[in-house]
Amino acid sequence: MFDSLTSKLGNVLGSLRSRGKISSADIDSTCAEIHQSLLEGDVALSVVNEFIELIRTRSLEVLPTLQSGTNQAQAIFEIINQALIEILGGQARRVRYSKQPPTVIMLAGLQGAGKTTLAGKLAKHFADQSNTPLLVASDLQRPNAVTQLKVLGESIGIPVFAPEPGNGVGSALKVAKDGVAYAKSKGYNFVIVDTAGRLGVDQTLMNEAKAIRDAINPNEIIFVVDAMMGQDAVRTAQAFLDGVGFDGVALTKLDGDARGGAAMSIAHLTKRPIMFASTGEKIADFDVFYPERMASRILGMGDVATLAEQAKKAFDSDSAQKMETKFASGEDFTLEDFLEQMQAMTKMGSMTKMLSMLPGGASMKKQIENFDEGEIVRTQAIVQSMTPTERRDPKILNGSRRSRIAMGAGRAVSEVNSLVERFTQAQKMMRQMRNGGTPQGLPPAMMGTQFAGAPGKSGSKPPMKKKSKSGNPAKRAQEERG
Repeated sequence: MFDSLTSKLGNVLGSLRSRGKISSADIDSTCAEIHQSLLEGDVALSVVNEFIELIRTRSLEVLPTLQSGTNQAQAIFEIINQALIEILGGQARRVRYSKQPPTVIMLAGLQGAGKTTLAGKLAKHFADQSNTPLLVASDLQRPNAVTQLKVLGESIGIPVFAPEPGNGVGSALKVAKDGVAYAKSKGYNFVIVDTAGRLGVDQTLMNEAKAIRDAINPNEIIFVVDAMMGQDAVRTAQAFLDGVGFDGVALTKLDGDARGGAAMSIAHLTKRPIMFASTGEKIADFDVFYPERMASRILGMGDVATLAEQAKKAFDSDSAQKMETKFASGEDFTLEDFLEQMQAMTKMGSMTKMLSMLPGGASMKKQIENFDEGEIVRTQAIVQSMTPTERRDPKILNGSRRSRIAMGAGRAVSEVNSLVERFTQAQKMMRQMRNGGTPQGLPPAMMGTQFAGAPGKSGSKPPMKKKSKSGNPAKRAQEERG
C-alpha cells in the first residue's frame, strides 16, 4: 500500500544524502518535498503540517551540533524516522486482559470494512498464543454474515456462538449478552463479538453499537476500518469515536493499492492506537501493528523483525536443530533438506511479501513483482517426484531417472537438469561455509528463490573466446593440424 509514498520519500532522502554538508536551506527544501509526498499519499493536511513542523524544528536544532566529518544526512534521516514513529502511534499496544476471564472484545465499523474476516483472524491470533477464544455472531443484518462466521470458525477450529440465523432475524443485543454468558460458563478466556455495520454512519448503527457496548461492557472496543477509504476513513473513525467510542483501531486491506495515508492519519487525529493490521485475504495475513516497523517499511528500510517472527513460526525448532547438527557434523546438504526448507518457507506466505520486507526491497519493486510464485510449486514438484534415495544422492540421477522425474512432475527434463545443477552449486557453497570460506551466493536458509529461478540461468559458463587464425597459410595449416 505504501509503495508510492515509499518511492517518493526514497527519492527525497536519496537527494539529501547526496548533498554532503547540509544547510538550513537543504532542510527547508527536504521538508517541502516530504510535505508534497505526504499530501499525495492521502495523509490528512493537519497531520502533514504537524509532522513537517516537527522534522524542521528538530533538524534545525541538531544542525549546529553536526560536525563536517559526520554523516549529516543520516542524522536528519533518524529525526524523520522518529517523527514518523510518533505520528503512527509511538509504541505498539497490547490487548488489555480482563482480571476475570473472559476478556471481551467488541468489533465495530461500517459494512464492508472486513469485520467478520478480522474476527476470525483475531481469534486465530489468540488461539496460537494458547488461548481459548469464542466467536459471537451478533451481525444479524448483513445477508449470510452468520453463515460466513460459522464457516470461518470451522476452517480455523474456533467455536462460534450463533443461536440466530441472521438475515434480519433475531436480537443482536441478546446474542451478544448470551454469548458472553456462554463463554463464562464454558471457560473460554476470550470473546470476540462481531457486530453489524451500515453502508454509512447513521443513528440506527450508533444506537445498536452503544446498546451492545453497555450490555457486554467490553474490555476493548476495536474500530475496524478499510485502509483503502482514504480521508473518509478518518472522518468515519471520528464519527465512531464521538458516537460510541473505541479503544484501538484495526486496519484492513493494507495489501491494496490505495495511497495509505489513513494509517498515518487515524492514530494521530483520534489519539487511539492502531493495534492490528490485516494484510491480505488469508487467515495468516494478520499482524500486530508496530509503528516502528511500519515506519521502517515506509522509509524503505524493510521489516526484518516481522520477517524473523514469521520465519520462527514457520521453521520447526526440531528441524532447525537437526539441520544445525547436520551442518556441524560435516554431512552434506541434501535435496530432502532442501524440500523441507521449501515447505517451511511456503508457510511464511507469499514470497513476494517476504522479499519486500528485506532492506532495499522498495528499490527492487519491479523485480519482486515479476517473481513467479508458481515456480516454487513447480520446483517442489520436481523434488517430490524423486525417490528418497535420489534426494539423498543426486549423483545417481542418470538420463533415464531424470526423464522419469520430469514426467512425474509434469516438467521438462531441462528443468530437472537445471535444478540439479543449482543444487550442486549449493552443496559446494555449504562446504565453503563449513570450512570457514566466503561462499558466493545465497545462504541455504534462503536458497528457495535461487532454486526456483528460470532454468539454465545459474551456473552457465561464459562462452569460450575463439582464437584468431594466423594469416600465414603454412602456419594456419599447422595450427589446424594441431
